[in-house]
Amino acid sequence: MSAAGACLTRTVLTACGRFESHPEPVAEIPSSVPPTPTLTTAKAVVRAMGRAGIGCETLRSRYCDGSSTADCVATVDGVKVENEISAFDPDVVSKTEIGKSTESRRSGAYAQTLVAAGNWYIRVMEPPSAPAIAKALHAVVPDAKGKGSKTPKYPLPHIPSTPAYKKVDDLADGLAASVGCFQRETTSTGSIKCETGKRGSGDSNCAVLTLHPTHARRDAALREAIKYRGVPAELVTVGSRTVNLCDTTLGAKVARDLGGGVVAYDGR
Repeated sequence: MSAAGACLTRTVLTACGRFESHPEPVAEIPSSVPPTPTLTTAKAVVRAMGRAGIGCETLRSRYCDGSSTADCVATVDGVKVENEISAFDPDVVSKTEIGKSTESRRSGAYAQTLVAAGNWYIRVMEPPSAPAIAKALHAVVPDAKGKGSKTPKYPLPHIPSTPAYKKVDDLADGLAASVGCFQRETTSTGSIKCETGKRGSGDSNCAVLTLHPTHARRDAALREAIKYRGVPAELVTVGSRTVNLCDTTLGAKVARDLGGGVVAYDGR
């Protein structure tokens, strides 16, 4: 494998610390991906987003033998969206290697939502925002592949519209009173991450609390969270608020205490 190819083999971090090493399939760039625009660096993609009216604040960037990445946060339709950009210099990295990298992101249980064109792609952490980003950049959203890429066929359960939590901090206070919410950290997209359980007990586990701008965005986020085969999921939701619990035994209690409903998937 070339040095550039070695840089393309990545380990993907999923929710709450789960890792999966993606395979290296032999693949070309998907035929649906337009050949242009060509942007040879992740920074060039960020600049293109800015020119298209989607300014993306760079959090970190890396370069490795013809390939580069950048993580940035943009606001799309009033929602903060974190994006992971990968770009490849076609004079250094072959189309086959770019195809392998793209395919590894689209395949398997942890298939990701991408916006792609030419020799670059963007992993969009908030899938509902992908079409708007693709349109602005004259790119496409390739269909995800693999069994884990399909939304479960069963519908979402009834979700209570009240009580209302105007701020994510209020939701965190409610969770704290129920099962604990300490070591709070506000993410780049405005969610709060915290630990459930008793501080110092050794039995803590993570939770992610999010206020979604609309019920449609909430539903899209719920379906994204429960779509992964082999990964159990337990979320409590009320109105447009969700609590994604890493400890899947806490859902019923948190829902009762917060006045919400449970959306769960057993991972099979």
